[in-house]
Amino acid sequence: MKKLVQTPRVLAFGLAFLSLTFVAQTVFAHGMSEAEKQAIVDGGNLAYLWLGATHMLTGYDHLAFVFGIIFFLTNFRDIAKYVTAFTVGHSITLIGATFAAVQVSPFLIEPIIALSVAYIAFHNLDGFQRYFDIKAPNMMFMIVGLGLIHGLGLSTRLQDLPLSTDSLLLNIISFNVGVELGQVSALAVMLVLVAAWRKRPSFAKFSRIANFALIGYGLLLFLMQMHAYEHNVNADEFTAAPVAPAVEKPAATTQWKDTITVTIPARGNREYKVLLKEGSELQYAWNTHGPKMYYDFHGEPTDGPKGYFESFEKATESTATGALTATFGGTHGWYWKNTTAAPITITLKVAGAYERMDLGK
Repeated sequence: MKKLVQTPRVLAFGLAFLSLTFVAQTVFAHGMSEAEKQAIVDGGNLAYLWLGATHMLTGYDHLAFVFGIIFFLTNFRDIAKYVTAFTVGHSITLIGATFAAVQVSPFLIEPIIALSVAYIAFHNLDGFQRYFDIKAPNMMFMIVGLGLIHGLGLSTRLQDLPLSTDSLLLNIISFNVGVELGQVSALAVMLVLVAAWRKRPSFAKFSRIANFALIGYGLLLFLMQMHAYEHNVNADEFTAAPVAPAVEKPAATTQWKDTITVTIPARGNREYKVLLKEGSELQYAWNTHGPKMYYDFHGEPTDGPKGYFESFEKATESTATGALTATFGGTHGWYWKNTTAAPITITLKVAGAYERMDLGK
């Protein structure tokens, strides 16, 4: 009996430790290199399915929310009802927002997801009745609503990828199916562990400690997200990345040598590159005449390993100017990603000792 009494404390402390360990990763670990993004695109729908599953299983805020749900699921009927409601909610916004290219900054969505974790735990503790002497909001309504919010967060993650217009719906559905597989897998493990314990006297104490820990986790994550918002820290490329020292401002009197028009298809991506010798200078200025888009100004050494490239500047902007002195010989240019539902035309002006390649993809 003594062992059973101590077990909740051990698990509660473990949960708190995991929360503190993973919370920073939850805020900042969403970044993905262009090489990883392209590998996923090249892998097709199976890669999107795998990405959805792994994102769910490594999304500690989503897992914490699912963990909070299991405390009021006492039979199979409840499990099917509430999990279906959550699935319907997040599937609507995941598919709808991605298909319509609706993007919401993670600075707005992720703090709400963090609060949803605290909300579920507060409800589990009968907090509305106990502390405010009011009836708790309808849980089915809240689960659907919170599912809609989680879906926006998942859609934001999916739209980080250069989605193909030809198989867009299949990409989104594959990602969503992967999310569901990840969710069901996590939920099944949690329910198996909890089911064997639920009838023991020690479960009530564990439930109380665990839900207080979830409230602490959700509030801590919320504060960290708001701190990131206040200081404009964004690991998801919604704001400009620091400019590499190699990129300088072009001369005010620059006489442009070429003006190139590059059209980026809806939800597509494209590159434009020139060939530079080591020590050669390239000056450039481009703009979209309106919408912002993610870009990566980079170079690929001629004698470098296959697939290697060096980024000089990354940001999400509608215009950029700069001057670069090549530190190696090879191709230099831009990768642009259009996440909107309409084509975007870029006007690019360049000057310097370069050789035009007119590479586009």
